[in-house]
Amino acid sequence: MNSDARRRLIIALDYPHIRLAYSLAKLLAGLAGMFKIGSQLFTAEGPAAVQKLASLGPGIFLDLKFHDIANTVAGALSAAATLPGVRLINVHALGGLEMMRAAARAVRAHARRPKLLAVTVLTSLDARAMEQVGIGGPLGTRAVKLARLARQAGLDGVVASAHEVSRIRRACGKGFLIAVPGVRPEVSGRHPRSSQWADDQIRVATSAEAIRAGADYIVVGRPITAARDPRAAAEAILEEISSALRARI
Repeated sequence: MNSDARRRLIIALDYPHIRLAYSLAKLLAGLAGMFKIGSQLFTAEGPAAVQKLASLGPGIFLDLKFHDIANTVAGALSAAATLPGVRLINVHALGGLEMMRAAARAVRAHARRPKLLAVTVLTSLDARAMEQVGIGGPLGTRAVKLARLARQAGLDGVVASAHEVSRIRRACGKGFLIAVPGVRPEVSGRHPRSSQWADDQIRVATSAEAIRAGADYIVVGRPITAARDPRAAAEAILEEISSALRARI
């Protein structure tokens, strides 16, 4: 197995309790670089979920998307940074420059700190949805502007749609991390937007498209966790990543 491909794969464990999450994580531990713990599982189980899943070996992406006043976010990140195995953590870039600066300071205070990412534009949103909340203009332009703001604030990278990866890479440089959610498999030659996994995601892409565009990590949930054979689904995605990495060389 390509170790670089495995390092880049983050499997989202979006479950209501730890029993199901741990059972699947144990099955997939040898195939994932990280497991993602989001709001649902963390709200249900708290830091104990992080500790239990981190014991399996892969790192943890604590996907809580903090968005509040600077002091509150800094305090939350300071606590989260001490949890075992946490390698990635995130905030909403729309929280603003000062909030992100406070977040970066809080995380940097820890010797073995996780990398801090900013969410640019959720992959479940399109231009119309953004306009409804008062944010106009092309989504790509908005995402790049927020990525630049995150870099200015001292963050390590961003979470962004595959559609914006190449522009963010050009704007923010080679060492700036980019994690891509909304990754869906290509099924029988069809683009993932038309597949059974399209669900509530709008701006989706295949793992190969995301990697070729320059993504450092891809985040995959239901296409693996809800598959009839989760290990086979994960292995297929790892092969897609490996092929895309070879094409990038």
